[in-house]
Amino acid sequence: MDTQLLTFWNFLSFFLLLIALYFFRRNSSSKMAENSSKSIYDFTVKDISGNDVSLSQYRGKVLLVVNVASQCGLTQTNYKELNVLYQKYKDQDFEILAFPCNQFRGQEPGSSEEIQNVVCTRFKAEFPVFDKVEVNGKNAEPLYKFLKDQKGGIFGDGIKWNFTKFLVNKEGKVVDRYAPTTAPLKIEKDIEKLLRSS
Repeated sequence: MDTQLLTFWNFLSFFLLLIALYFFRRNSSSKMAENSSKSIYDFTVKDISGNDVSLSQYRGKVLLVVNVASQCGLTQTNYKELNVLYQKYKDQDFEILAFPCNQFRGQEPGSSEEIQNVVCTRFKAEFPVFDKVEVNGKNAEPLYKFLKDQKGGIFGDGIKWNFTKFLVNKEGKVVDRYAPTTAPLKIEKDIEKLLRSS
């Protein structure tokens, strides 16, 4: 009797586990399908002046999305090389979208006006700079939640530091993610490859 009871409970546990797995996989599949059907064009963000900008206006372009900061050890090199890429490819359907973020040791503390002034005068950047955002945590910009869902990092999905870069193809899908220490010019071949694709 004890053996039969034990067998019954084992069977019941196994059966309940199968049901739980079925619903978990169904739920994750629908979430994955929902994320994979989305593109960067589904998002609206704020520009540096606080105006709404639909990212659908960049449809058909290769995009490099970067979280930037003005007072980081990586700032000088990144802005210099981002400017080189922008000047070289801006007329070939390439765009850089820069999102200031103050989540990493407070290295982007200024107001929108101060950030814009630093970016334009000190770093001579001509590519679009958007409103300051959070890239991690419960208040993360929805665009960044999408980017991280599409391409997780090596040690978890969270953005680790300033100047994490996401490369987006002409269909609005994230194709690659680069560490903050990856120099923009090291990405040039990947950008060229996407620009050549139809």
